[in-house]
Amino acid sequence: MGIFKDIITTILSFKSYVLLPIIMLVLSIIIGLKLQKAIKSSITLGIGFVGIFIVFDYFVAKVGPVLKAVIARTGIKQNVMEVGWTPFAGISWSFKLVPLLILLILVINIILLFLKMTNTINIDIWNYWHFIFAAQLVYYFTNNAILSCLAAIFLLVLCIKFADWSSKDVEELTGLRGISITTLSAQAYYSFAVFMDKLFDRIPVLRNLEANPESIKNKLGFCGEPMSLGILMGAVLGIAAGYPVKDILDISITIAAVIYILPKMTAILGEGLMPISDGMKEYMLRKFPKFKDTNIGLDSSLIIGNPAVIVTGILLMPVALVFSFILPGIKFIPLGDLPNTIGAVVMIVVAMKGNVVRSFITGIPVIIGTLYTSSYMAKALTLLAKQTGYKVSGYDGLITSFYDGGNLLRFWCVRLFSGSLWTVACIPVVAFLIYFTYKTKRSNA
Repeated sequence: MGIFKDIITTILSFKSYVLLPIIMLVLSIIIGLKLQKAIKSSITLGIGFVGIFIVFDYFVAKVGPVLKAVIARTGIKQNVMEVGWTPFAGISWSFKLVPLLILLILVINIILLFLKMTNTINIDIWNYWHFIFAAQLVYYFTNNAILSCLAAIFLLVLCIKFADWSSKDVEELTGLRGISITTLSAQAYYSFAVFMDKLFDRIPVLRNLEANPESIKNKLGFCGEPMSLGILMGAVLGIAAGYPVKDILDISITIAAVIYILPKMTAILGEGLMPISDGMKEYMLRKFPKFKDTNIGLDSSLIIGNPAVIVTGILLMPVALVFSFILPGIKFIPLGDLPNTIGAVVMIVVAMKGNVVRSFITGIPVIIGTLYTSSYMAKALTLLAKQTGYKVSGYDGLITSFYDGGNLLRFWCVRLFSGSLWTVACIPVVAFLIYFTYKTKRSNA
């Protein structure tokens, strides 16, 4: 077990934009893709991810100081520090059950494939941490390894099924064939979004409202361009931060550039993925006909560059900030994770087929619930961090993570397997959303 853990640690020491191309290269060789084509496609995939990370990191670096300035001008101070998702990803990989959990995740996925209970093979090893983190939290509350593993498996199965049901929607929105999204932080809200989308179909004003970036651009011309929204949002943030004109223009152009460039990076990802995806389809059809519809489960970063996703995320960022100021009982200001609003709404936008208005409205209750959940989880997350030796330099108070500490599906699952009675009362609601998604989207699988 120690050797296995060392191997996993070594593998995970690679950056995701290095690890994924290696995995895809091995997969390409297995399925019989020509070596030159396999190498080119894998490297292109890595380049696309590097491009996305560069642009997004630049966005975070530029927006972070603006948000700090906005918060400073309000004079509001909270007693919990929001540190983002990164520390908790690292904490999860230090969990003593990691080798067992990775083995379980792989085996359960393969079993489901052979039983034809899923069309998705989840090769996004880095994001296994989302399931491991749930197991770690259950272990924190219960000190029971069996319950911890069961919680991780339960979330894995749910996530894979959501990936199956949403795969056709992903293809329609992005044009990427044979791909499904297996990132729990994004898939957690897919079933709720599917329900809301059907609800919007019954509301006269919203029923026929076309609000994807392309239709908005056609109606409003340049003013409807996503980059124009970037200019506007940058100006609003700059003014709220009290910036001079020069800096307002700087942040405005920055956000416009991010909105414009990210879709280009996603196109590069698609260029690398499509030969591998098509090759896998041909291989499965030739060798394992009953697995011919198998999808490759990958990170939600594949969709993060979609204009509708970017626009929705940027629109919801100030909403999350305002709610953290005005809602009673919120104990933190979502500074560290706020830019990741874009990643959190990925599957909401997918379910809404790129409709920005529907996605924005659906995102509001998700943000409110996440704010309260991550506030509630602050004490547990802080103690868990201390147990693993994580410290924030110069700070010894409570910490939390907005989107991953407050992930609503994982929170419910963790408390369910930890024996909280209120979670039992929520089972009919969760079961209804899952069943509704199954009935609505099962033909996608």
